[in-house]
Amino acid sequence: MKPHYTFFDRDLSWLSFNERVLHEAQRDTVPLKERFNFLAIYSSNLDEFYRVRMRVLMALHGNTPGISPEEFKKLLARINTVILDQLKHFGSIIENKVVHALKQHKIHLIYNESMPDGLVDTMQDYFFHTVASYLQVVNITSDSQFFPENNKLYLAVTTTSRNYGDQLYIICIPSDVLSRFYSISTPKKEYIIFLDDIIKRNLRRIFVDQTILCSHSFKITRDAELDLEDEFSGNLAKKIELKIRERDQGLATRFLYEPGIPPHTLELMTRQLNLKGANFIQGGTYHNLKDFASLPLKDPLFHYERWPVNKFPITNQSCLFDEIKVRDILLHTPYQSYETVLRFFNEAAIDTAVEKIYVTLYRVAGDSRIASALISAAKNGKKVIVFVELKARFDEANNIRWSKKMKAAGVRIIESIPGLKVHAKLALVKRKRAKRTELYGLFSTGNFNESTARFYTDHILMTSHRIMLREAEKLFKILKKSKNQKRKITREKYIFNHLLVGKFNLLQGFNKLIDQEINNKRKGLQASITIKLNNLEDQELIGKLYEASEAGVIVSLIVRGICCLRPGVKGLSEHITVKRIVDRYLEHGRVFIFYNNNDPKILLGSADWMIRNIHRRIEVCFPVYQKDLKSEIINIVNIQLKDNIQAVIIDDQGHNVPIPVKENIRLHRSQWEINKMLQKST
Repeated sequence: MKPHYTFFDRDLSWLSFNERVLHEAQRDTVPLKERFNFLAIYSSNLDEFYRVRMRVLMALHGNTPGISPEEFKKLLARINTVILDQLKHFGSIIENKVVHALKQHKIHLIYNESMPDGLVDTMQDYFFHTVASYLQVVNITSDSQFFPENNKLYLAVTTTSRNYGDQLYIICIPSDVLSRFYSISTPKKEYIIFLDDIIKRNLRRIFVDQTILCSHSFKITRDAELDLEDEFSGNLAKKIELKIRERDQGLATRFLYEPGIPPHTLELMTRQLNLKGANFIQGGTYHNLKDFASLPLKDPLFHYERWPVNKFPITNQSCLFDEIKVRDILLHTPYQSYETVLRFFNEAAIDTAVEKIYVTLYRVAGDSRIASALISAAKNGKKVIVFVELKARFDEANNIRWSKKMKAAGVRIIESIPGLKVHAKLALVKRKRAKRTELYGLFSTGNFNESTARFYTDHILMTSHRIMLREAEKLFKILKKSKNQKRKITREKYIFNHLLVGKFNLLQGFNKLIDQEINNKRKGLQASITIKLNNLEDQELIGKLYEASEAGVIVSLIVRGICCLRPGVKGLSEHITVKRIVDRYLEHGRVFIFYNNNDPKILLGSADWMIRNIHRRIEVCFPVYQKDLKSEIINIVNIQLKDNIQAVIIDDQGHNVPIPVKENIRLHRSQWEINKMLQKST
């Protein structure tokens, strides 16, 4: 790596992305419920940051290669400052914008204000008839064993009495079993009340013979890492199930509390709740505002206008596989219906000519129709081999549940590989027709999950390209062998010419494609690279993009989240631009376009350019060969590059910079335009 190559810090870059989510919540042009949804997303994202990344930072204690302990302390201070500034902005958006905007529609969300007297009786009835059923009140003493659960909501209540003096109690706010919001309609307006406030208003009904001195809300965020040992023996599923149970007992990484808690109460809670080492953050009155996603605003006026989901046109209505045999099919969800993907698996399950099905599953839907189709296929006598990644963070329990269910039905399950995640998304069907074995494949940039397909933008290729599918079959055989646990995956033994596969040729393949553009530019040919990713962190690949920029190659990047590349730096990255798009759908598809002297090479795939994806996971990036489909991908990405409404530019300081729109310049909202384009093509 050249000495002048510089990089953004990955955590500050991620916080910049979450700030962009927050900006969407403040926009008056976004419908009100969607603005609350963006606030919910911001809050949920920050919770995960503390559960995952903050734990890593706490563990490092300044022992980070390439950064001194003093610089590390400054970095931590900078991270905390950025978060606190964002949280102030978060609170301001709620109080000064969205709550005020609701009042214009005669809906009063009671937020940091006193309760109108006219609501007291109705609210008290709800408290006694419903809420009280779920309240648990714990007296915190020197020998109490109370353990606050991860990200649960609590009230710390200090009381005093003649007999017992000052006492500290903790009450769990039961928002996991009751709605966080209670709605009361009157002839003039609708009121929406936090469950927290209903409990606070009725504390005197709980502490009858005591004087309530103060009450404050808090929550504790705990470490979410599994830290499974890299071993090759024993039942990994059982180990993961045990670790999942232990996860919510992890170390506290954040103690978020309402302002005003007396210092002696904070000291007592720190000691009794084992909060030493946690980040103490003074927040607002209300926590877990990811619950805004369930705010009861049903009027269509408050939601995005519904866009029609385009059904992909199938010429051969009787058999999808016969259609794929004639031409490749490329789907773009959620603009196009996920039904075609479901049909691929459903036909494989019932088609008597199908003999074998291979699938990788990373995040399985809770009520997965795909997993159900695989169960039916096994019961119909087909050989079904499914690799289930049990280590998909926060989806481990659901994946284990489906793994057991499929195994019981006769599906052969390859249950995760210790020390290695399989993040590839591919399926392979072997079909016997007239004594000839036919291969049909499905490659995706996103999970085989019909739930997330409704709001994740992804690209899905269905193909009968025989050589590419033989390579996919080779990968499945490698995964089966590695599960033997005596054999480690070794790159030297296997050759992939069409697919780029993590742990084999993924890094080398991308380096080669970038080098080709550099060489073309040095020959005086036109050269460009266009890449769309969720995250860009790997310094080796960023270094290659810097090298391309130094050679004069035009590099256009669309990076939704983490971006450690510094664009627009003279002599380093002046030919690189980076855009970030946040809109109604989550940008998720990974796209790689290399100009290749006007004969574009296009790959789609599962791999972000993160260290973990490039070096520690099985990923698959797959080529698009069919000319009309290549044009379609290029058109979609070009529309995204023109976006000047929902896109921002990431500058050389890592800031989100709105794109200036001059007079008479056409406005472009890429997701809307892609939807319109695909409507016309169907």
